[in-house]
Amino acid sequence: SNGRVMLYGQSGSGKETAARYIHHHSERSKSPFVVVNCATIEPDRMEAVLFGIEGTTKSKSLGLLEQANGGTIYFDEVADIPIETQAKILRVLVEERFSKLDGFDSIKVDFRVISSTSQDLREAIERRQFREELFHRLNVVPIEVPSLEDRGEDIPIIAEHFLEFFHNTQGHPIRKLDKEAASLLQTMAWPGNIRQLGNIIERILILSDSGGPITADEIPKDSLENSNGPSSNVITPSLATLPLRQAREAFEREYLIAQIKRFSGNISKTANFVGMERSA
Repeated sequence: SNGRVMLYGQSGSGKETAARYIHHHSERSKSPFVVVNCATIEPDRMEAVLFGIEGTTKSKSLGLLEQANGGTIYFDEVADIPIETQAKILRVLVEERFSKLDGFDSIKVDFRVISSTSQDLREAIERRQFREELFHRLNVVPIEVPSLEDRGEDIPIIAEHFLEFFHNTQGHPIRKLDKEAASLLQTMAWPGNIRQLGNIIERILILSDSGGPITADEIPKDSLENSNGPSSNVITPSLATLPLRQAREAFEREYLIAQIKRFSGNISKTANFVGMERSA
């Protein structure tokens, strides 16, 4: 398809990777894939970066829109584009042509647009911070990129990817996760999503000189304390104040919730792992 795609998902969940995947499997895969990091471009420079500058030889520049001609342009965090620039982008999408700053010639372009956001664009429209016409132009095929916590079974696979990546790029020994470490990672909270997982794997490799499997003891303690998963405390204060029966029920509830999260909500796999009947 050549349809415009809008990727929704939390920061760090892998939206750019998803965009590159879509481009790679499209008919434009041999053409450029150009990224516009909307959140990092200064508002007063946005139009120069997008449209380029005609000017003199010294000030002349090629804009990202022109660089993407024939391929795909990816607007990362599209909600951060200034409202004034949004109107000009809308016009480009409608007319498929634009002029550079300080220029008069009209440049014909043909590119596919993929956008992403971690914000609620409909709320931004209500606050008049995002143009509704542009939203409808970009939101032809909406795709939800799930958070890492919603993909618990993928965590060991993604961790293995990072272990290989840091081996190839930084020369760290190639290591594997043991079963306990993998299980612990699967029960943790991941507010930073895949980016946070990559950071934790990198820290483990930097702080350890071992070449053996990564154990649960090597997972940084601050990551455990900030998660919903197991902590270093044997018993929490809330459990300590309960009678044994209520404490047991509370523990079982927390334990089962953690295992359900680990298996991405699959009750049958959870029941098989914990040794209970699915109906229980």
